[in-house]
Order: sequence, then structure tokens, then C-alpha cells
Amino acid sequence: MVGIPPFAGLREGQTLMKRTLLSVSPLLIGVAILLTGQGLQGTLLPVRANMEGFSTLAIGLMGGAYFFGFTLGCLRGSVLLRKVGHIRVFAAMTAVASAVPLFHGLWQEAWLWWLLRFVTGYCFAVLYVVIESWLNEQSTNETRGAVFSAYTLITLTVLAAGQQMLLLYDPAQFALFAIASAIVSIAAIPVVLSVAPSPQQTEKQARLDLRRLFIISPAGAIGCLAAGLANGSFWALAPSFVFGFSEDVSLAAWFMTAAVLGGAAGQWPLGLWSDRVDRRWVLAFAALVGLVMGILIWQLYDQVSTGHLMVLSVAWGAVAFPIYAIAVANANDNAAPGEYVMVSSGLLLMYGLGAIVGPFVSPILIKLAGPGGLYLFTAVVHLALLCYAVYRISRRSHEVEAEHTQFTDSLASTQTASHVFEEEM
Repeated sequence: MVGIPPFAGLREGQTLMKRTLLSVSPLLIGVAILLTGQGLQGTLLPVRANMEGFSTLAIGLMGGAYFFGFTLGCLRGSVLLRKVGHIRVFAAMTAVASAVPLFHGLWQEAWLWWLLRFVTGYCFAVLYVVIESWLNEQSTNETRGAVFSAYTLITLTVLAAGQQMLLLYDPAQFALFAIASAIVSIAAIPVVLSVAPSPQQTEKQARLDLRRLFIISPAGAIGCLAAGLANGSFWALAPSFVFGFSEDVSLAAWFMTAAVLGGAAGQWPLGLWSDRVDRRWVLAFAALVGLVMGILIWQLYDQVSTGHLMVLSVAWGAVAFPIYAIAVANANDNAAPGEYVMVSSGLLLMYGLGAIVGPFVSPILIKLAGPGGLYLFTAVVHLALLCYAVYRISRRSHEVEAEHTQFTDSLASTQTASHVFEEEM
């Protein structure tokens, strides 16, 4: 009998992974460029809105408008893909998304910025559908974790890099809007010129069933809603929070970057821990730490040094951002074969609803409690999630660990779901 060479399977797996990453490298390069522009725009707009004298509510409405467009784009994006294909949709959405920052820079009217943020949210949701369905098509079960790990790392890294570009020019000038526009436009080049095959279009449809989702995983559904409420408010209003006690633009950029890097650092430890225990305990732990960090930032934001504030921002991001991924993994653990698309779609919708509502509600606490009220709001959300996770643990026994979906596999759906459901026509 001829023996199997040692580590042959490992070498074959590494070769397959490298081949897969190479095949999707043009798309990943496009993603990196695209999200750099998104990171710049997401930080620039609240900062400029403060300079223009927009109210906290008006800035919160911008965030809500973005996620309203985002949710609609997730619902309708696959219809566009079925009609004209991935490459054409990607090119069209980048063209529209690159034009929007120019309009922001030309006209500073609150109602117009709400409309423009809605359009941006719609475009980026469709772009995420294109990106993730493409990555999923090119991946196998053996390589999907590596591919989406690379995708996640790129996403968090370039968002932080884009936020730092806020320091290049004065936000009161037009230059940063033009740079954001140019970056998004350039993102289409590696994708459109790629020779890699695009995903095959499909007529398969999956019906959204929120009632079934709550039967499968009530903790997962509520976890995604809580993540949308807290994180959506953060993206919309954190720059305004910084401006509440300092008009230093560099501080706003670094504060946002600190939270994002904290989220990148916390993603894997919490996720891998959740592979070994009941994920609802990890949800409860993340919510507890998020509650404590939110209260600390609310109470101390105008009493501590900039360095201490950054540390608190890192700690908050390290638990707040992974909550969605853990909730998705928990829901997938309990889903039956064939329910993956429905579950992913429902969880995405729950996140989107939370991200719409959060920026509308959090300004109320900001008005009552000052700029730190943003983190008081996130603390309230995390307290509610903590209580619900503990309640669900008391109602349903621990899942068998062997039935856990690996966190690296579930991560594919946390970036907006690799298969967004196609709306029943």
C-alpha cells in the first residue's frame, strides 16, 4: 500500500485557498477601494453637517435615511442582478454612488442630504449583494472561511483608512467630497476589467418569514435588531458626539477609527469563544461589556483625556460590532437545511430596521443628556439585549456544541448575507 504523504491534505487545501483568493482578487481590490471611499464619506458628512449647523435630529435622520435605502436595496438588489448581471449592476451602482458625494459638496440642505443618503444606502446595499454573491460563488466549503475572513479584514481596515483621509483637507471645503467621489468611481475598474467568471444568475426565490425566524432563533433575531439600533446610531452620530466637546476634526477621525479597530480585534476572540459555548452567553457577555462601556463614555466623555476616550472607544467597538456576527451564527445553528437564505435575509432585515430606528430615537437622549446621550442610548439597547439573552437561556436549554455552525462559516453572512433573498414577485 502506498502511504499518503504527510500534510498532503493540508498542502492541497492551501493550494486551493490560494487559487480561490487569486480568482477573486480583482473583486477584493475593488472592495478595498470602494469601502475606502465609503469610510471617508461616512465620517465626512456628519462632521460637515455640524459645521453647517444641522441639528442633532437632522443628522440622525441622515443615518436613518441611509439604512432605509440600504434595506430597500437588499430587498431589490437580487432582482437587478437577475435582469442584467453582476458586472453591469456593479458598474451602474458605483456610477451613481460616486456622483452622490459631489451633490453633497455642492448643496448643503438637510432635506437634500437625507435623499442623497437614501440613494447611497440603496447603492451600497446592491453593491454588497453583488460582492458577496460573487465571493460565495467562487468559494467552496473548504475555502469560504478564508475568503470571507479576507473580506472582513479588508472591510474593517479600509473603512478605518477612509476615516483617516478626513485629515487630508478642511471638511468645510469641496476637496474631500471630490476625493470620495473619485475613489468610489475607481473601484469599478478592477471589477469591470476582471476576466474571472461572474456568478451565474438564478431564478431561485426564498420567501421572507419573520414568524419562522423568531421560532428558529429569537435570540438571534433580537441580537441583530439590537446591533442595528446601537451600531446604526454610532455610524450616524458618533462624529457629532465628538464635536459636542471638541471641534478637532482629527479627533473625530481617530475616535471612529478606534471603534472600528476595536471591532476588528474583538470579532475573532468572541466568535471563536462562541464556537465552544452556548452563543447566547457570549451575546450576554458582549451586551454586558457594551452596557458598561456605554455608561462610562456617557459619564466621562468630557472629564477624561483624549487617550482614555480612545481606549473606551476601542473597548466599546470590540463588543458592539461582533454582536451581529454572533447573533447570525446562533440563528444558523438552529436553522434546518434549506432555511439558510430565509434566515440570513430575515436577520439582515432586523438589523436594517434597527439601524433605521436608532438614529431617529437616539437624538432624543442626546438632547436630554448632552452629546454623551448617544452612548446612553447604546447602553439602554445593550441592557435590553442582556436581559433578553439571559431570559432565553432560562427558557431553552444549551445547544449541543457539535451542532454549532463554525463561526468562520457564519461570518460570510454577517457582511450583509452572501445570498440576499429575492423578493416574491
